[in-house]
Amino acid sequence: MTALVTRALLCFALIFFPIRVIEKSGRSIGVLAQESSRPTNDRKGERWRMVEEQVFARGIENGKVLRAMRKVPRHRFVPAPVAHLAYRDHPLPIGLDQTISQPFIVAYMTEAAEISPKKKVLEIGTGSGYQAAVLGELAREVYTVEIIPELGERARRTLAELGYENVRVRVGNGYEGWAEHAPYDAIVVTAAPDQVPQALIDQLAVNGRMVIPVGTTNQEMMVIRRTRKGLVERRTMPVRFVPMTGKPSR
Repeated sequence: MTALVTRALLCFALIFFPIRVIEKSGRSIGVLAQESSRPTNDRKGERWRMVEEQVFARGIENGKVLRAMRKVPRHRFVPAPVAHLAYRDHPLPIGLDQTISQPFIVAYMTEAAEISPKKKVLEIGTGSGYQAAVLGELAREVYTVEIIPELGERARRTLAELGYENVRVRVGNGYEGWAEHAPYDAIVVTAAPDQVPQALIDQLAVNGRMVIPVGTTNQEMMVIRRTRKGLVERRTMPVRFVPMTGKPSR
């Protein structure tokens, strides 16, 4: 069994089971009424252990991605009732049947998108804002779209409080992307459509990369690169994300 297949099976086991359990409990947690309070410390030690044990140990080796994951305070992006679980090895509920992804998946998608300081990035599915913050540590500009107004506003406040001036949040239909600022050097999608939205393909720059989970019952992570001759697609691992809501623009 190859290392990639082994890692994919491990990730599927880690993602699939916790998301079903935690999302079920998330419907009764009332998270939007309880913002995370400012911590008495930044929990740096927990972040470093998270990166070493959950991210680096599973094959994420990009130094910039690892530094970003060590820096961004994940506990500031989750509701107070689950903040003590922020650095655990599983997703967490953030309200309205949505989740913050498992730390490894955030790192994996960021590494696969090949972000660099000069790049402009589009994220679809802002959620808590955590993935956007990690992208903001690496990219020149990040534009992130969230369809649920309460989550979008909460993420905007959290990102502003933490000083992410290069991250812009918009409430809107993720299927339509954010055409005003296209093309994008990278697109990261954190909810699963049943097929890749055409609008996102259209907004991806030549030589740009899109990282997106695709499917309904059975989902796969796809890494798509746009070339002058067309799209190059690679399916990398089975995953389980919340469904992408909204409607295709065409």
